Formats: sequence, C-alpha cells, structure tokens
Amino acid sequence: MSLPRYLLTLLLLFPLSTACAASQERNMDPWEPMNRKIFAFNETLDRYILKPAAKGYQFVMPDPAQRGVSNFIANIYEFNSVINSVLQGRFGGAAQSSGRFVVNTTLGLLGFFDVATPLGIEPNRADFGQTLAVWGFDQGPFVMLPLFGPRTVRSGVGYFFDTYTSIPYLIDNREAAWIFWTVEVIDYRASLLDADDLITGDRYIFLRDAYMQTRETFINGGVVTDSFSDFEEEEDWEEF
Repeated sequence: MSLPRYLLTLLLLFPLSTACAASQERNMDPWEPMNRKIFAFNETLDRYILKPAAKGYQFVMPDPAQRGVSNFIANIYEFNSVINSVLQGRFGGAAQSSGRFVVNTTLGLLGFFDVATPLGIEPNRADFGQTLAVWGFDQGPFVMLPLFGPRTVRSGVGYFFDTYTSIPYLIDNREAAWIFWTVEVIDYRASLLDADDLITGDRYIFLRDAYMQTRETFINGGVVTDSFSDFEEEEDWEEF
C-alpha cells in the first residue's frame, strides 16, 4: 500500500517544525519525561504486536481489498463528521458528509467503494477536537497516551467523544464494535509501514512534532502555513 498523502506532507514539513522546536518545546511538552515512558511502552507494543499484525494483514490482503477496508472505515466516520460539522455551525459541511455517507453506503456497497468523490462530493473531515478548537478551547500540552499514541489534551478529549458517538459504539453490539476497532487499528498501522524507514533521529521527537504539525493543519482546515515565508498551501486532509 502506498504511503498516505498526509504522511508524505508531514514528512516534508518536519524540518520546518523542528527549526523552531527548541524555543517551543518546553511549552508544548511539559510532561515529556512521563510521555517518553509511555512512548517506550507503545513502541514495545508496536514492535511485538501491532507491526507484525499489520505486516500479516498487508501480506494476505491485496491492495484493492485494503483500499476497500480503508474506505469502509472512513465511511463509518462520516457520521462523526456530520455531528461535528453541525456543532461547528458548518451546515454545508454537514450536508456534504451526509451526502457522502448516503452515496457510499448505498452505491458504494456499505462504503467499500468511494463513489462519492468521483461524483464531486469531496471529503469533509471533522472531529470533536476540531469542534473544541472552534469553540475556543486551547489545545493544551502534548500528551502520549498508552495504546492510543500522540495527542494534545484537546484532541484526546475529542478522540474519546468521537469514539462514544461513533456508529460502532451506538449499535450496542460490543463484539462487533471491538472487531471494527481492531481492524481499524491494524489497517491504519499497515498504511504506515512504508513510513517507518523515513523516520530518523529521535523517534519520540519526530513523531511528536509531526503530530503537532499535522494536527494544526487539520484544525486550520487544511491550510499549511510556513512560518518562515508567506507561503500557504491548501491540502486535502482526509485522515487524522
């Protein structure tokens, strides 16, 4: 499977984010000693469980099947995008996500095929962390969560809100929900396998700064801003 577009972009942006990291690091990551211990735990979990599972998944699943699973998962979370677009007052975005969900669930066979995008209904990703930002809540410090990885306080709260308002949770079938979430994690990890060799230096700092840069871009609606120039570029941030 090819490297996700957003990850390629953050890898290109990483030198920009690290250029001013020294002056911002203490404010951004005051819990670094604790975060590094949790990161070491996550790395062990990834090395012995998640990465082997992702490699096995990638080995047995042909690329079209992997894309189908990724499309299905993304379609499920269109429901959350509808909720959060409404909470943000972006009713056009809510209609867009609703349209994608209906079209891909029906014509796209439960979302395994992305029929909506070729029809001109573009992705409109929205989550509760972004909603909190729209409401004026500060992102808070960076925090490394066990199992769930890098977050800010705001995006961490948003993640759990989105989990408990997602279709897998609301269908009230715990077994089906856990199967969905397990497949989601393995599918996502498989999509990142190609990126492993591109991470250099201190992995903790690299992933932390990459996450913060990516998250800021998502909150800003896909506008990538280079602090060292007047350059701005619109990116299609469908994931994260």
